[in-house]
Amino acid sequence: MASVRASGPMIAMKDVGKVFDGQPAVEGLSLTIETGEIVALLGQTGAGKSTVMNLILGQFAPTTGTIVVDGCDPFRDAAALRGKVAVSFQTDRLLPWRTARRNVEIGLEILKRPKKERPTVAADWLARVKLFEQHHDKFPHQLSGGMRQRVSLARALVIDPDLILLDESFSQLDHVTSRILRADFHSLVRQLRKTCLLITHRIDDALEMADRVILLAAPARIVTEMQITDQNRADAEWLTAKSRELAGEMARVQSLQTSGVPEE
Repeated sequence: MASVRASGPMIAMKDVGKVFDGQPAVEGLSLTIETGEIVALLGQTGAGKSTVMNLILGQFAPTTGTIVVDGCDPFRDAAALRGKVAVSFQTDRLLPWRTARRNVEIGLEILKRPKKERPTVAADWLARVKLFEQHHDKFPHQLSGGMRQRVSLARALVIDPDLILLDESFSQLDHVTSRILRADFHSLVRQLRKTCLLITHRIDDALEMADRVILLAAPARIVTEMQITDQNRADAEWLTAKSRELAGEMARVQSLQTSGVPEE
């Protein structure tokens, strides 16, 4: 059963800053993500993407500013967000001694779903992410990288979260496998009307999945935003042009940061 959530944006960050040992990692970041929106935070390594994600997860409090996730302060009200936010990481993080199905059951166990329901629910979600039934009772070492990542995504979705965070979830896969998995996941998220925040350094991940791409530069601040429609996604020439545009902007930002010249 879907959880009942507060009205308003799924994520609202206002003038957020985060400082570690005197060094700013996030600076004056204001960001709103609406319910049902798929947003990509794009940037080079060190741009502060993971820090932003950890702030949203409530791993630590912001130094300045405010963050509201699904109507709650993620740092102070972590318990209220339990079961409402799920994460899939760059590495699948599957437990090697559990089968694919038993790995997906973990979230159901944590939420204390009835034991007799767990195998059926887990199998249903594995089917939804297109992992064939003959692989459900295989162990992680018996699965390909793409299959393991499908299990990881099913494990995130099985708790029926309001918000899904993808932390470089497709970046360790080859481009063909990554493209197929991105398309399958995008279709499923659209069908389920979930809110999704994608953290990535890969332009193709962002363009092929997101409604909105936000380019970050260190310390995490917004450089540019780009809206994307499904019609845009179907236009190969548009995608190529925007990919070049984003690549050029990322290179420009990287060059300025390397040279120490402040961005105008």
